[in-house]
Amino acid sequence: MTLLIFVGSLLGAMAIGVPVAFALIFCGVMLMWHMDMFNAQIVAQNMVTGADTFTLLAIPFFLLAGELMNAGGLSRRIIDFALACVGHIKGGLGIVAILAAIIMASLSGSASADTAALAAILIPMMREAGYNVPRSAGLIASGGIIAPVIPPSMAFIVFGVAANVSISKLFMAGIAPGLMMGFTLVAMWLWLVRKSDIKPLPKQTMKQRLQATGRGAWALGMPVIILGGIRMGVVTPTEAAVVAAVYAWFVGMFVYRELKIRDLYEVFLKSGKTTAVVMFLVAAAMVSAWLITAADIPGELKGLIEPLIDHPKMLMFVIMVLVMVVGTALDLTPTILILTPVLLPIVKLAGIDPVYFGVMFVMNNCIGLLTPPVGVVLNVVSSVARVPLGRVVWGVMPFLLAYTVLLVLFVIFPELITVPMQWLY
Repeated sequence: MTLLIFVGSLLGAMAIGVPVAFALIFCGVMLMWHMDMFNAQIVAQNMVTGADTFTLLAIPFFLLAGELMNAGGLSRRIIDFALACVGHIKGGLGIVAILAAIIMASLSGSASADTAALAAILIPMMREAGYNVPRSAGLIASGGIIAPVIPPSMAFIVFGVAANVSISKLFMAGIAPGLMMGFTLVAMWLWLVRKSDIKPLPKQTMKQRLQATGRGAWALGMPVIILGGIRMGVVTPTEAAVVAAVYAWFVGMFVYRELKIRDLYEVFLKSGKTTAVVMFLVAAAMVSAWLITAADIPGELKGLIEPLIDHPKMLMFVIMVLVMVVGTALDLTPTILILTPVLLPIVKLAGIDPVYFGVMFVMNNCIGLLTPPVGVVLNVVSSVARVPLGRVVWGVMPFLLAYTVLLVLFVIFPELITVPMQWLY
């Protein structure tokens, strides 16, 4: 009954248009009413303590770093570097998009921001070169969702706080799967363009490549500083976010000189608005998370799926299907905040590594960013590329299929994630 009230009140509130954060608070209040323990102080205290976490300070600073990176010219130079390296290959602009997406993922951690930057620069070039534009838009959207998997990742930060799991371990564990996502996209893209008559760009000389590398060196050095600092224990993920923001500001303003003082207001405003949305979601989710524990909803759910507890891989398959279905209707952060307190106790009971589960959980939620009807990243690329959403959905399907196959492989062979994680951490 408790599980029914939780799910019914949450879905019912969202069905009538209540914002997700307020729906989370509402379902928490309904649980309190059901358990005859209603107290407004519980709501207020959990919201305050939920947001009052030092680790969560990483979110506004990584968001600010991403905005500064785009405004300061770092994103464009990364794309120029990728063009110099692989632009001459058949279908090279698509590979440029994937390579640039991987590099930019290691800078900002925002799928929407990376997708918008890539689409704004590359879609006009791909349209002019004769590429299939909806397919190209689908590729760029698929590359954009690598951002929450490769560190620094705001999704890992939110999951780490909600699940009480080491964010540094999550960061290191996300590197190999993120790179595999990139390789999967490259393989699918090369297969799709194998019979096309697209002419590749002229091959650049070694001198031109070195010049492009030199121009992008400051931008390319940013992930080395962030991940190297975390790996060597010099900085925590939160401190690394501050370093990233300061670095992006310094490079954009004093090295590339594309970031002007008049631009800072807009940059801070954008990152502040996004931070407010994310932090309010986190605060609201802590109310329902506390009541999920108090009402022992994981215990009720355990009773429903107890036959799967002794079969971890089958349990992971069931969870991944559940998350994929939920991801079609909810954005990345709300899904993490809603499902983590419910699923994690069951995952631990089945003996599944919480870090491995966290990577799989976030990756599956990222795939949800490509699935209609919500499909946040699809909407971003549709708007920026000026391609109807329906055609973008068609264009993204092969890459969505490739990602699903990769996810299944990660379930069958968890060593693909856990072994590189042990090497890197």
